[in-house]
Amino acid sequence: MAKATGLSPAAVSYALRGMQVSDETIVRVRRAAAELGYEADPIARALASGRTGMIGLLCGSLADLWQQALAVGIGRALKDNDRYALILDASGDPTRERTLAQQLRDQRVDGLIVQPVDPAAEFWAEMCDTVPVVAIGDALGEARTAGEVVFDNRRGTTMALEHLRDNGHRRIAVLTPTMASTPDRPADVHVTAEAVRLGLDIELVTAPQSLAGATAAAHGVLGGDDPPGAVFCFADSIAYGVYAAADERGLRIPGDLSVMGYDDHPMSSLLTPGLTTVNWDIDGIVRAAVRLMIAAADGGTRRRRIVQAPELRERGSVGHAG
Repeated sequence: MAKATGLSPAAVSYALRGMQVSDETIVRVRRAAAELGYEADPIARALASGRTGMIGLLCGSLADLWQQALAVGIGRALKDNDRYALILDASGDPTRERTLAQQLRDQRVDGLIVQPVDPAAEFWAEMCDTVPVVAIGDALGEARTAGEVVFDNRRGTTMALEHLRDNGHRRIAVLTPTMASTPDRPADVHVTAEAVRLGLDIELVTAPQSLAGATAAAHGVLGGDDPPGAVFCFADSIAYGVYAAADERGLRIPGDLSVMGYDDHPMSSLLTPGLTTVNWDIDGIVRAAVRLMIAAADGGTRRRRIVQAPELRERGSVGHAG
């Protein structure tokens, strides 16, 4: 390969790994490799570099459709950078999350991308000391991550609640995937504080992100003697359960019930009526998280925190309170 390209063996090695050489050199070497039918031995590469090429991707809950889309995007982006994603599902369970994170570290992944169930868990500090970690959504407490792509939840929750208030809603149910074992997540803290500031009466209810679980939780909220006129869901997947429960109860959206989501999954625009929600630019999140992870896995020490700004997507699911 070195003879065919006129480069040193070291330069060829770097080019094949996409490191420390120009884009022109990378293209030149990879073209030569394709012409010669060259395929790198992954085991030999791992032994020589001390890296496996594997990146752990630990999802909070793959029952959530937005997290599924995020995992697909990250997996593809890593593959484009000659890395491979090992995708695991914490299923919304903080104990399972800790176990899986430790297993990924013990399998010597080059880094870990996580959308945490319990961002305040103490074990994250130790994890970040032993493997590069990039967090998506929420920061990991005091742990020193390699990078963070965090949501501006204060702005996002304010945007959602103000939109409901401006449409005359005062009593609002807030459905969150947060469990009692993982309190004080930033979004839940902000929505409670903003409700007080805006003079709103909210009820915070835990709801699974699966359709069946979210539908059951919505029935519990809507089946009382004096149900709320609006429901704000911290995942569009949960909002789909509210749509299902409303339909089963003969409630019209938005005539009888207003509904808001929080992550703008592509299916949300296909509902009737379309779901008003908050967009976080999933493609931008994928690009930022993978860029931070690749830099850290390649030995970079610069720590960056990227804050994703929300954008309100108004559709037809929020009406004026009667």
